[in-house]
Amino acid sequence: MREILNSDTGFYYAIGAFTIAVFVVAVIALSVVAPSGIGTRELIGLVGGFVLFMLVYFVSVTVHRLEERENV
Repeated sequence: MREILNSDTGFYYAIGAFTIAVFVVAVIALSVVAPSGIGTRELIGLVGGFVLFMLVYFVSVTVHRLEERENV
């Protein structure tokens, strides 16, 4: 685990995975705590927006990784 966090890219991937885990736990907690539950329309919008955000995040991490290779 320490080897992964030694590089910038590994750290960014770990932060992305942690963000996804927090999001999943938050959605589960919201569905349990909310008295009427989560509506399908709201859930699709929330998850869709989050997926787009994470897609952009991981694409930017990949570009960062490619730039590191190019500079070597």
